[in-house]
Amino acid sequence: MTETRADNVTWLTQEAYDRLKNELEHLSGPGRIEIAQKIEAAREEGDLRENGGYHAAKEEQGKIEGRILQLQAILENARVGEAPRTEGVVGPGMTVTISFEGDDEEVTFLLASREEVGAPIDVYSPKSPLGAAINGKKVGEKATYNLPNGRGMTVEILDATPYGAG
Repeated sequence: MTETRADNVTWLTQEAYDRLKNELEHLSGPGRIEIAQKIEAAREEGDLRENGGYHAAKEEQGKIEGRILQLQAILENARVGEAPRTEGVVGPGMTVTISFEGDDEEVTFLLASREEVGAPIDVYSPKSPLGAAINGKKVGEKATYNLPNGRGMTVEILDATPYGAG
């Protein structure tokens, strides 16, 4: 299976893009300077083998560098604006309502990047097992995906509308 360029695209609102870009700029600049100063201050305390402050600062540095790489990857593949959407077809940027086979309960969520925090409803990633299984399906179709325990779960798509519409 080959992955197309479109599979790597992360659709973000302008607000989410700006927030992530600001976080990256802070971590890459002042954030790195702050942690370097903490490491230097802890290093001056002496023996590094028994220096809890030094080890904590180095661990924090690792987390910062990891987040910088994550943000760079997200922003590199980000497109600001609305994903192309077709009413009744599940895709990123759609509010989706599903029902689980054998259960009358309906679940409604936004299929979008996890970086779209702040949405008033739950957000499921298109790359999650459920998101990947329903992506591209039409209202009325069923999809099966694997739960963490390996069991298959079947859902029926009841509704798919552009987020914020209706």
